[in-house]
Amino acid sequence: MPDKIIDVAVGVLLRPDGTVLLGNRPADKPWPGWWELPGGKLEPGETVLQALARELKEEIGIDLTQATPWVTYVHQYPTTTVRLAFCRVTGWTGEPTGLEGQLLRWVPIDSAEQVPQLLPATYPPLRWLQLPTVYAISSAGSPEQFPEFLKKLDQGLQAGIRLFQWREPGWPGGPDNTDLHQALKTVIARCHAAGAQVLVNSIHPEAWWHEADGVHLRTHDAAMLSRRPDLAKGKRVGVSTHTLAELAHARAIEADFAVLGPVLPTASHPGHPGIGWEAFAELNAQAGLPVFALGGQSAATLAQAQSVGGHGFAGIRGWIA
Repeated sequence: MPDKIIDVAVGVLLRPDGTVLLGNRPADKPWPGWWELPGGKLEPGETVLQALARELKEEIGIDLTQATPWVTYVHQYPTTTVRLAFCRVTGWTGEPTGLEGQLLRWVPIDSAEQVPQLLPATYPPLRWLQLPTVYAISSAGSPEQFPEFLKKLDQGLQAGIRLFQWREPGWPGGPDNTDLHQALKTVIARCHAAGAQVLVNSIHPEAWWHEADGVHLRTHDAAMLSRRPDLAKGKRVGVSTHTLAELAHARAIEADFAVLGPVLPTASHPGHPGIGWEAFAELNAQAGLPVFALGGQSAATLAQAQSVGGHGFAGIRGWIA
């Protein structure tokens, strides 16, 4: 990697209708005609959000009112290496206009990756945008408790839960028995009917991962891998992490996201204070992929998690408000 890394602030402008803003690079810049997210280089002494506000004003004529850090990602082009600090932008005044002669397009998030001639570094954030901001984790516990759990699941799906992890280490008979497998099939059917995806925790048999929408790897299971699990195209891979090294490994095996924590004290880890929001923010800034905050999280902490760069939150209890 070259010694010189160019720091760039990038705005991911999001509208409530589910679209994201792309700009077409002008003829007098490298990669002319290619589509990208708006932004530009940091000037000496600028923070990322200061640079972003300046660039968006100069480039598309808007005044930034609401933006949060998101993922910082290093990308190598043939002649340059850029460190792209992606920020989610949800508030501004003015109407985006191509002040540098560039074309602008609002594109649906779920089809943005299909836009022809996307700048290579634009693909990852457009993929990440398709990841829900709430990651629900199961707590069915036993066959006797399963009907009550299904009621909670239905409430969550009705409230908008779209990413779910099946994790049942305490189920009687062990994490791979027939009753538990049948319960998983029921959950998958319920989730798919609502447009939600199900990942299976790696404590459960690998065959189950393929029946669902991917796998969530426990920390030590991820550590045993040197590459991404062999899953069908479109399946997701999540990883549990606690340290910078574990985040780096999640990125190395091409995980789609990581879960980091515990951030706050939890009922399942009494006496553990959690790493706190400051440490979460420091680790997240170096993760290079979307990170969910775990530990003491609920719908009430989503805004806090996103304000320090988290993609969203993961939780067993507080899926919905």
